[in-house]
Amino acid sequence: MKQIKLAIRRRDARPGGRLSAGSRPSGIKIETQCALAIALAMALAISAVGGQVVDRVVTNVNGHVVLQSDWEQEVAFEALSNGRDPDSFTSAERKAALDRLVDQELLREQVRPAQPAPPEQVAARIDEVRAEFRKLRPDSATDDGWRATLQRYGLTQASLEKHLSDQIQLMRLVEDRLRPSIHIDQQAVETYYRDQLLPEMKKAGSRATPLTEVFARIKDLLAEKKMNELLSGWLANLRSGSHILAPEPSAGESNR
Repeated sequence: MKQIKLAIRRRDARPGGRLSAGSRPSGIKIETQCALAIALAMALAISAVGGQVVDRVVTNVNGHVVLQSDWEQEVAFEALSNGRDPDSFTSAERKAALDRLVDQELLREQVRPAQPAPPEQVAARIDEVRAEFRKLRPDSATDDGWRATLQRYGLTQASLEKHLSDQIQLMRLVEDRLRPSIHIDQQAVETYYRDQLLPEMKKAGSRATPLTEVFARIKDLLAEKKMNELLSGWLANLRSGSHILAPEPSAGESNR
């Protein structure tokens, strides 16, 4: 599945419900909480030494602040995963990373994780990240080389583990919510095979693989595609009614 844009609304008393039009009192309460959260975060962002600002709020999601440091770490995680230098990210790519942080916070408010991700799953994901990065930077193969790599990206083993654990938790909860509504029938698989896979294999000059050999993979592919469509629609719906504030729209560009 794609990374969640890895983007909540006001809800009524029903589980998963939403406020109807005209439910002004709850809106006022949320707006007040947002203002208080911003003020508190701004206060905490002031260093006790000389009053120097060491961090700042870049956006606010229904009262939950996102700091500059959160944004920089998200960029660093993506850069590490793709074997890139964080400084090579364009303004659009940095904005996309911030959007993912917003989406993640919105989803957490809907499906707040109750249990941490299993350690073995986190360890397996770290192994995958290391293996991919090692292809680009062989010097990261050793433990010392890996620690040096993390340091270059401004990360630690603990921060990487937490990031991947949060990602696993969130995606598992999203799947639990969306997967039951996904049904891929045989006709959909046959249509994809006939209209897309066969022409692609013919264009590539490959032997036409029988449908029976690729049926399960096509079904999984279509289910994944549907999952992403449902997730995108859900996030768009959540964003449409959320209180997402950006005190400094250009925040982060000065740190590039």
